[in-house]
Amino acid sequence: MFSLPSLPSWLPGLSTLEWGSVLLLDSLLQGLVGACGVSVLNSLLKVYFFVGCANNPERQLEQQWLRTRRASLETVHLAGLALILTVVGTRVASLVVLEFSLRAVSTLLSLGKGSRGTQRLQLYLLCQYSLGCGLTCGLSFLQEGAAHRTLNLLLGLGLAALLSKVAQRLCRHVCCLYELHSSQQYCGVCLGMLAGAHDLPRLLGRALAVAFTVGDLAAVALINRDFLTTSEAVRFWTPLTICYTLLVIYMQEEQRQHPGLQSQVQTVLVRMGGLFVLLLTVGRWLDLVGIFISLLGELWCLVGVRTLLDLCQIQDFPSQRPLVSAPSQPRPLEPAQAQGTAPS
Repeated sequence: MFSLPSLPSWLPGLSTLEWGSVLLLDSLLQGLVGACGVSVLNSLLKVYFFVGCANNPERQLEQQWLRTRRASLETVHLAGLALILTVVGTRVASLVVLEFSLRAVSTLLSLGKGSRGTQRLQLYLLCQYSLGCGLTCGLSFLQEGAAHRTLNLLLGLGLAALLSKVAQRLCRHVCCLYELHSSQQYCGVCLGMLAGAHDLPRLLGRALAVAFTVGDLAAVALINRDFLTTSEAVRFWTPLTICYTLLVIYMQEEQRQHPGLQSQVQTVLVRMGGLFVLLLTVGRWLDLVGIFISLLGELWCLVGVRTLLDLCQIQDFPSQRPLVSAPSQPRPLEPAQAQGTAPS
């Protein structure tokens, strides 16, 4: 028989369920924001590569592939990435961000002058999943304890979706009309791409530097909040630092010897395998599940940029500053023609 005194015992369960649903909604919003940020990066990189292919008659095949890629595939890719970023967990996402940041800094410091542009473009293509994790970590840290956390995330999602939509429209416009508009010189967008597309990697590099700086600070704070004492933090960070250092040294040597998509897949497997072994000793069981989800996310992003990675291997691909043709002026008559046309 149901009695009134037993009613309060149901209230903690109901409040826990409501709190769990709110956390799930917040995680979903953070994952969508991260996926939108990756979509903006992908669209701008595609614009840069398309302009480079359009300026090179030998890249007609890659140009046709970039033009005919369906928007539905990009929507599926965006939805899948948002789902992966939602369920990966902040702890594993923080480890992914820190690992990529260390690898990126080490790669940039060891670049030679001849391969600097190619390696930077390759880093921009390979950072997509790490960028999504960095955005989710930054939002999780900045919105922690906020009174209107869900509302703030909804506003952030609206802004991210708007930027993603604008970048996709720019990409579609350039892929469909760049050649026509740049030749006839009457579209401001295409003329801007003709004159300033070479500056896109530099602008993207600055934006990514800011995003990963915030993501790294948030990742360190999110990981350290689980430690009660300094000794626990030292037991975690010491093997993590050693593992990351060995991974960076191995991956740099492997990529120099065997560049290409297959090498990138092997690098992803080695990275996630190293993190899996590390978390077996100092992590939690839920973190091990997050490693498998991160492996899926890395491979998911690699599939979407496989053709762009092949373009990065072309030595002469980074386009030089294009020369905008000046308006044609009447040519002066030659002396012979001037004498022939002179009045008798």
